[in-house]
Amino acid sequence: MSRIGKLPIPVPAGVTVTVDERNLVVVKGPKGQLSQQVNPDITLKQEDGILTLTRPTDNKPHKAMHGLYRSLVYNMVVGVTTGFERQLEMVGTGYRASVDGKKLTLLVGYSHPIVFEAPQDVSFVTPVPTQIVVKGIDKQVVGNLAADIRATRPPEPYLGKGVKYKGEHIRRKEGKAGKK
Repeated sequence: MSRIGKLPIPVPAGVTVTVDERNLVVVKGPKGQLSQQVNPDITLKQEDGILTLTRPTDNKPHKAMHGLYRSLVYNMVVGVTTGFERQLEMVGTGYRASVDGKKLTLLVGYSHPIVFEAPQDVSFVTPVPTQIVVKGIDKQVVGNLAADIRATRPPEPYLGKGVKYKGEHIRRKEGKAGKK
């Protein structure tokens, strides 16, 4: 049995999970609505506020799908109740970010500002000009958007300048002077 796949998913009050005949899972909650198409081999059962996923056999593809779809459905339930966020930090002279409505503008040492448009159900917050918080209900969208922001100026190993995740450790290198 898959260790992740066999874990039950608690469905909190205020969240509705519906599964149609084609295994399309729709999760509605206070923050919004998400949907995911689940492989027809995986069976979903909901009873007493607990959602469980089962697989038909112990074949390798079924084992892989069991854990995958359990994680995806669990992330949808968490997303519509509490949401997800990724925090980024900017290190460098003159590096700063600003939010104007649904647009995030980055000044990261290029000759032009870099602008990101927030997709639906995603928002940007800049508590300090050198910090960015990406918030949303879909874990995959939030993570990909944060990765795209980080990719505009990834942290470099000599001075540590760039856009990095909060708490990310950058392995530093010595410069030419340290090579004696």
